[in-house]
Amino acid sequence: MLEFILDRGNYWAIIGLMMIGLYISFASGNLIKRLVGVSIFQTSICLFYVTLGKVTGGTAPILFGPDVEGGHGGGHGAEETHAALDAVLTAASSSERYADLANTYSNPLPHVLMLTAIVVGVATLSVGLALIVRIREAYGTIESDEVRAIDMETAIAQEAEQEKAEREALA
Repeated sequence: MLEFILDRGNYWAIIGLMMIGLYISFASGNLIKRLVGVSIFQTSICLFYVTLGKVTGGTAPILFGPDVEGGHGGGHGAEETHAALDAVLTAASSSERYADLANTYSNPLPHVLMLTAIVVGVATLSVGLALIVRIREAYGTIESDEVRAIDMETAIAQEAEQEKAEREALA
């Protein structure tokens, strides 16, 4: 049991990073610290999916066929197309040659999806930072409790002014 747990140490580290990121984003009152927590959480998700996509001893899922003369020169014609098709059909018919490769490749899909997630994470972080700059300009602080208190004071003052205007209009 202990060996099973120790063999998966990377998963425990990733789960620890996830919990740290969630704790920072929920417990902190500072908006910048919350963004740092969200960024740590996003990074841990990317690490988790890349770790899941890794196969021990696996290679890239690329099958190399026979070399065709002509390469990328001027001879791109029907002969090269037929030769490539014959190579694919030959590879498909001799599946025992590639049977061991089918089980030992790393799935590229999690890696590709995480590249997209990284781009989305950077965009989220930049929009969040831009919003925090605007909040700082408007309220003079980036502490969420202080921003909430200022909003409440402003709402109460506006409501009092509105009631006063209604009383004056009725009188």
